[in-house]
Amino acid sequence: MTSDSDATRVVRAGLPDEQPYEPPLPGPVFAAHYHLPGEVAAAPYAYGRDANPTWSALERAIGELESPPGAGEEPVHTVAFASGMGAISAVLLSRARPGGVVVLPDDGYNLLVPLRERLSGLGVEVRTAPTAGDAQLGRLDGASLLWIESPSNPGLDVCDIRRLADAAHERGALVAVDNTLATPLGQRPLELGADFSVASGTKALTGHGDVLLGHVSCRDAELAASVRQWRKLVGAIPGPMEAWLAHRSLATLDVRTQRQAAGALAVAGALLDRPEVTGVRHPGLPGDPAHGTAVRQMRRFGCVVSFTLPGKEHAERFLGALRLVDEATSFGGVRSTAERRGRWGGDAVPEGFVRLSVGVEDPDDLVADVLRALDVAAG
Repeated sequence: MTSDSDATRVVRAGLPDEQPYEPPLPGPVFAAHYHLPGEVAAAPYAYGRDANPTWSALERAIGELESPPGAGEEPVHTVAFASGMGAISAVLLSRARPGGVVVLPDDGYNLLVPLRERLSGLGVEVRTAPTAGDAQLGRLDGASLLWIESPSNPGLDVCDIRRLADAAHERGALVAVDNTLATPLGQRPLELGADFSVASGTKALTGHGDVLLGHVSCRDAELAASVRQWRKLVGAIPGPMEAWLAHRSLATLDVRTQRQAAGALAVAGALLDRPEVTGVRHPGLPGDPAHGTAVRQMRRFGCVVSFTLPGKEHAERFLGALRLVDEATSFGGVRSTAERRGRWGGDAVPEGFVRLSVGVEDPDDLVADVLRALDVAAG
């Protein structure tokens, strides 16, 4: 059965045809090798580093969410990885060529910084630009790859993906979009013109804080094959148990992300009324600088809220006073988390900058907890 509804699609995505007395979602396949008679060229499964039936089911499911197939359309090609960084590295390093030019955000995920250094060491020219204002447009001449992170992490700026993708393609560059924060239910980069949609499945896609996973999705089979070959060469493969847990978790993606987006908007709105809180960001806020662009390309606005408190000590008092929000890194889980992002280094944020990921708790309870913790921190 096909459906235009996300709520229905996530429940059925990637499942095999029904078989009598078999489970709807078969259990994980643990195999280092497979029975392999005769010629190997067309073998679907030959060796455990090449492919696994549990990965295949998850990859089909994610592909159906990244761009639901229409009549006569080829399915999206998805490659699962052991982590989000495995997926990111596969795209950037498999496309890297000496003398090539890559355009990266200068306000994106902080592990892009060591990747920039690695690319430069391989003879790649790395250009950077902020996400807001489509600043990448001025850096595209001669580029071979444009990397977009929208919304950006942790600042939550947004850029016009379609406009940038069209401009990059006119100049002969490929386009990759890190879609971790939005998920395929919030934004579909391939339908906005991207060549690669990349994400950490560790975050909202799986949503329970118990799986490390990543994926790359492409419309072009050759681009997907190059990423798959990279996965094989470096061995960045997901475990079958992780892949199975991820596929199981997809069934609740719609209800989770809807609840999280509503909760995030409620928390962001409450923060706006606090005089000690500055720089509140959430793309769903009507007054947010990113809101106008976000409403044109996003269908839900994510679970992350960012804001700044008067200093490091103030932020740490606030985090210590929270009762329904765990102090932890990462985001997108069913349990709310928050952290003072500056403790890691690498992000150009104030010492009192807080990234808060809203879970599926009751929004009224979360707002009350955040306001109470702010009162405690203000002392």
